[in-house]
Formats: sequence, structure tokens, C-alpha cells
Amino acid sequence: MFNGPVSSARRLVPVPEGYSLSRTVGVLRHGASDPTCRTDASGWWFGQATPDGSATLSLRRTDDGVEAQGWGDGAAWAVDNAPHLLGCDDDPAGFVAHDALAAEGARVMAGWRVARSRLVVQSLVPAIIEQRVTGKEAFAGHTRLVRRFGSPAPGPGADLGLMVPPAPRDWANIPSWEWITSGIDRSRAETAVRASTYAGRLEAVADLPLVEAHRRLRVLPGVGEWTAAEVAQRALGDPDSPSFGDYHMAKNLTWALTGTPAGDDEARALLAPYTGQRYRAQVFITAAAGMRPRRGPRMTLPTHVPSRLHQRR
Repeated sequence: MFNGPVSSARRLVPVPEGYSLSRTVGVLRHGASDPTCRTDASGWWFGQATPDGSATLSLRRTDDGVEAQGWGDGAAWAVDNAPHLLGCDDDPAGFVAHDALAAEGARVMAGWRVARSRLVVQSLVPAIIEQRVTGKEAFAGHTRLVRRFGSPAPGPGADLGLMVPPAPRDWANIPSWEWITSGIDRSRAETAVRASTYAGRLEAVADLPLVEAHRRLRVLPGVGEWTAAEVAQRALGDPDSPSFGDYHMAKNLTWALTGTPAGDDEARALLAPYTGQRYRAQVFITAAAGMRPRRGPRMTLPTHVPSRLHQRR
């Protein structure tokens, strides 16, 4: 049970009427077993590797807003950052629906906002792990690595089994066989290690204009359009970052709007009228239409241990 002195901070964040905490911050969870995220009767809990150190962040919906409380060396940063994470920077008022599904989705998802955690590496490494494999496989690999190389969350987070993900230097020092044992092939492991070694530069993109932030992310070898979009949807609060390159997104979207599943080119054309709000349109349309029946290829998991990764410093 938690006891002892730990730095803490608290604030109440005003949110719009009808705001949905779960829909907004749920995107930050990487699978139901993600050890960096927990939910209970009080609300949502996150383990964060902030610029100031580890933090437990609790988010609780109240009649007046969302109460954010933090513990640990990074508590003040986590609580000060809570309005960004909660999507308070996001303004859906300019969204104009160009089809019935988008209009229905806007109604159903009225309480959702685009989160902006401003923790770029904490979003980037899981996105790299999720490249080219099913969510179940990726979530399992991420969970295993966080449990082995992360740290217990400070304060009451530890009682919930909450973990703080590895700091960038710790991601970079994970031995190659641990990646392979976690079902993560050499290419994705090397990209994650490379991202961790450039963590300082990458974290800086959180405060850049979105066009430049995307450009900086995609300069990193192994980070393409889909991976950059995954980061933008979680860390940058970008309403114009649809998941092009996702095996299912384009098919779901085109099926919803035309009745026939198609690829990225067709999805781009359909989302073109929503330029500036394409991710929001993607979420609204797919929320209203539901998911089509799907069958996708699975990447064969690696079964051998290659030579140790070259780790750039």
C-alpha cells in the first residue's frame, strides 16, 4: 500500500458540457493490458515519463470538469499538462459534415476531443512496435517490455499495478534478444532504439507547427506516414492526421462511404473535402458506420535471435 512522502499536485480542468473523458483519453491506452494505463471507479490513471521524471496522473470526471492529480517527480509537469492531454486545445466547432455518416458521427462523438499528451517518445515507441502486425501481437510485445524495463508508478499508482514506461535511455539499452522474445523484429527494434537516442529532438516537435512536426518525425528512418499519424493523434492533438497506411482504416472508410472497400488512394479522395479535419472525419465516419467484417494478413513473428542491435548514441 502507498505510503511515504511523494511530490504531488492537483488542479481542476474545465471541460465543455457533454465532454467524454473515456473517449478522449482512451486512445492513449495500448491494449486492455497496457501497464501504463489503468481505469477504476474513480477514473483513469496514467504512468508517464515526463521531462521532469516519473509521474502518476489521475483523471477523475466531476460535475465541474476533470480533476487532475499527480504524484512523483513529474507530478507538477503532468498536472500542468493535463488540459492539453484532455484535448482542451482542440476545437471541433469548425467541422462541417459533407455526408450523412460524418454528421451522425459528429452527433454520437460530440464529447470526444483530440488528445495532446505532448509526450512524443511515449507515443512513438508503441507506434513503431505496432507497425505491420496485429494489435494483439503489438500490445503483447509493448506490455512485456514495459513490465521488464519500466518502473512502478509513484504514489498510489503502484497499488494499481501502474507502470511508467522506460525512459529513452532505457529503451535504447534493451538487449536485442529481449525485443525478439517480445515478438518485435529487428527492423522495428532498431527504429525504436534510434528514436530513443534522438529523444530530445523528438520531444521538441510537440510544440512545433503541425506541418513541421510531421516533417521532423518522418525524417527518422523507419517512421512513415502511418507512424507519424499515430503520434500526431495522441501527442500532438492533430485533427488532420488520418491513419493512411493502416491495413484496415482505408477499407473501413471506403466501405462506409461507398459500400466497396478500397485502398489509401480512394480514402484520400473521399477525405479531401475534410482537409484540416481529416482525422476527425475518419473518427466520425467510422464511429457512425461501424467496422466492416475483416480478414487481414498476420506477420510471422520472429523465431530466432539475431546479432545484438547496433545502438546509436
